[in-house]
Amino acid sequence: MPTEIGTASAAAGELARGHLDVTELPTGIPERLPVVVAEGAAEGPEVWITAAIHGDEATGLAAAQDVIAGLDPESLRGTVVCLPVLNPAGLRRSSRTSYYGEEDPNRGFPDPEGDRFEPPSVQELIDERLYDLFADRADVLLDLHTAGVGSVPFVIRDRVLYGELREEDEAEDLADELDRLVTATGLPAVVEYEAEEYTGKSLQRSTAGAALNAAGIPAVTLELGSHSVVEEPGRRAGVAACFGALAEFDVVDGIPAGVDADESDVPDAPVDFRVRRNVGPRTDEAGIVRHRVEAGDQFEEGEVVADVVTPDGRGVTEVTAEHDGYVLGRWGGIAVYENDAVASAAVRDEGDLVVPREGDEDDADEANEADGEN
Repeated sequence: MPTEIGTASAAAGELARGHLDVTELPTGIPERLPVVVAEGAAEGPEVWITAAIHGDEATGLAAAQDVIAGLDPESLRGTVVCLPVLNPAGLRRSSRTSYYGEEDPNRGFPDPEGDRFEPPSVQELIDERLYDLFADRADVLLDLHTAGVGSVPFVIRDRVLYGELREEDEAEDLADELDRLVTATGLPAVVEYEAEEYTGKSLQRSTAGAALNAAGIPAVTLELGSHSVVEEPGRRAGVAACFGALAEFDVVDGIPAGVDADESDVPDAPVDFRVRRNVGPRTDEAGIVRHRVEAGDQFEEGEVVADVVTPDGRGVTEVTAEHDGYVLGRWGGIAVYENDAVASAAVRDEGDLVVPREGDEDDADEANEADGEN
């Protein structure tokens, strides 16, 4: 039986292209997302590859295109579904957001444990329709993005939440599958924010966050360099990461010839401890920022990573690191205000990777006490 996503319908051993209508535009025509379905000749898992939910993140789109180009449906086991442009409205204007509204389109996916007080926006409706497609059928999901100025490629590993949707032991099993996927990408791993900040930033409503923590699908976010232009090192890293995941889950026999990323494309993490994502360090004074470090550089707690100066070059303040870690990418622009971040960083992480959903910790403790456990 063919695999059908929108108008794309692929029988065994075929690759089909089509589109998926996700909403109606005021001009009377539908908003359409391009869809590619590669149906293997043999049975196997269904892997989804998505990109460009932020319309200016060009390298993720290019990597998705090149993964499609490298697929041979006759040798696949299972199915690869690729939606290379999740935000066509943002793509049209080379913008992170769409023109439906200024909310982040990667924060609108369903959160079954969250409360909703307003009717869904059109972007949330689109995200819900996409979620309903992959939640019922995907076995693995990779969402392709880009990050800050000059950013090094990395893979984001979300923390697995437990509470109403799953028990702690189920979350542990899901975390094991997630570890398998993260390792298969070959990219330096950065754990997502701590649990309270994670839900506070609505990252459980991102593409990968909803796939993982709502649908229970192993899912990761690949960050592939800077936004706005296609960067070749990030593109190569993204294609190799996707094929690494396809090989790990037995969809392909291995990474095809010519698909690789060398050390210059994906430098090793400069630290040997586990890290999490952090927006910072931050300045406590306004001025012009002059960086002392760049993407990939290691720093220690208390080290000066940037200077803030007046427009004529006189010193205002020094920006110091609050943690041990390294720079993922520098923040764009040179003018900063007080409490502005100057970089995106990977900092030491000692938190649990499987955690109770915010607000569920007391419930979990009560349940443990009832069972005679602490």
